[in-house]
Amino acid sequence: MAAEQTYVPSVLPPTLMTAEELLHLSISDKRTELVRGVLVVSEPPGYRHGRVAMELGRRIANHVVEGDLGEAFAAETGFTLARGPDTVRAPDVAFIRRERLPDPEPKGFPDLAPDLVVEVLSPGDRAGKVLAKVGDWLSAGAPLVWVVDPERRVARVYRQDGTETLLSASDSLDGEDVLPGFSCALRDVL
Repeated sequence: MAAEQTYVPSVLPPTLMTAEELLHLSISDKRTELVRGVLVVSEPPGYRHGRVAMELGRRIANHVVEGDLGEAFAAETGFTLARGPDTVRAPDVAFIRRERLPDPEPKGFPDLAPDLVVEVLSPGDRAGKVLAKVGDWLSAGAPLVWVVDPERRVARVYRQDGTETLLSASDSLDGEDVLPGFSCALRDVL
């Protein structure tokens, strides 16, 4: 998860964007999301973030393909979590169960939350913004959210039922009933 900056004019209220407008927006070398209609732009997160996100994504994708469980998605895949005003979030890794995959495949952002969301923290991430993002995922229906902190070598697991678990590097990320059979020692991806 890259450190975010919200661009808001100082005098005028922000002009609210839609998910469709975000889809056609082009800001080079930046990551973008839409939070309650307001454009959020962030810097690319850096080497360690990319390595951890890719390793987790690779392991999840391999498990999903081997079990024919659904689809795994890479960073920058946007998901429309709310409308009017729109919220589009892009996790570092996501998984959607086969029975929930949109058919036909949307041309833009799907109007759904993934079953598993993985957010990898960057050094500049602030706790309040991270928790707001987790809240958006859970409110939109994501049953399982992993927030991985490479710097502190921990992960937090958030669930739809309101429970939360703190994992140390010696613990394992578990797909639970969302991604059955998946388990990965946290230290192996940090």
